[in-house]
Amino acid sequence: QVQLVEAGGGLVQPGGSLRLSCAASGFTFSMYAMSWYRQAPGKERELDARITSVAGSTTYADSVKGRFTISRDNAKNTVYLQMNSLKSEDTAVYLCNALRLSKLGRDDYWGQGTQVTVSS
Repeated sequence: QVQLVEAGGGLVQPGGSLRLSCAASGFTFSMYAMSWYRQAPGKERELDARITSVAGSTTYADSVKGRFTISRDNAKNTVYLQMNSLKSEDTAVYLCNALRLSKLGRDDYWGQGTQVTVSS
């Protein structure tokens, strides 16, 4: 059974930091690109950061470049999102995604999300 379990969300003041984690099970983690998305009330889901499966290359949304860092530990089947210099507009539910594209098709898994609230 595939599971993605996010943790680390909470309430933080503007300018503060949080580290999110996403623990994966039920699939070969190292073969999947891992991403963090956010979804704020009334808004579409947005990609914040992605890390590839093999090379570990990273890409970021312009809005989080220089503030967020995505990383992965394939030995622990876990992906992280270090969030620094948080702003009120970062308030959202943060969701973990696992994606693999192959000749057989697309495997796409989602976690339930963790709430991040940035407020004074």
